[in-house]
Amino acid sequence: MWNMQVEALKDKYRLITYDIRGYGNSDSGEGDFSIELFVKDLLSLMDALKIDKTVLCGLSMGGYIALKAIESYPERFDGLILSDTNCIADTSEVKEKRMKAIESIRKSGLRKYADESIKNLFAPESFSTRKEEIATVREMIVKNSKQSLYNTLLALSKREETCSKLPEIKVPVLIMVGSEDKITPPAAAQFIHEKIKGSSLHIIEHAGHLSNMENPGKFNSQLKKFIASVY
Repeated sequence: MWNMQVEALKDKYRLITYDIRGYGNSDSGEGDFSIELFVKDLLSLMDALKIDKTVLCGLSMGGYIALKAIESYPERFDGLILSDTNCIADTSEVKEKRMKAIESIRKSGLRKYADESIKNLFAPESFSTRKEEIATVREMIVKNSKQSLYNTLLALSKREETCSKLPEIKVPVLIMVGSEDKITPPAAAQFIHEKIKGSSLHIIEHAGHLSNMENPGKFNSQLKKFIASVY
């Protein structure tokens, strides 16, 4: 999902797009998932690759990981890019939706879950302009193990808020959000922006929740400017 960003930046920077535990080629390991566990995985990977400090970019759940990582290890990051994410914990209504999603996967399988997810992930116009990207994301969802999705949905429902820690973030922060993001709407991005002093906020037009795939031109333009300002 980050191929277009890698292509745009690889000539000037070292980029690492890693598979979160239980996804892609990463093993699930033992036990339950949690945002804290994902943060430990990230820091362990940075240590293994001998990366002392980096600019961290997180979209959606990646944003939850990024916010928790900088809260716990502020000295390890030069900057933060938060895209299509928020800082609040799940409301009881959202928790219930996650439990229903688990039940739906158990009963009806991953294809139906993928089809339902796709409806919310992309802006309406993307269904005619980004068919290839939509097919890619659908396939990515279907290839996941059911157990990884159960574990992730439970981890998301149990995560703690990070809003109260936003004013403590001292590194440069870029916030981006799709103008038609239904899952973490522009209002959620605006709230984060207001809480992080000196952060910049950009609304990505013609995009829903996966703004980096739906409008890579605008997304990459902001990405380049931001990283150049940090380094």
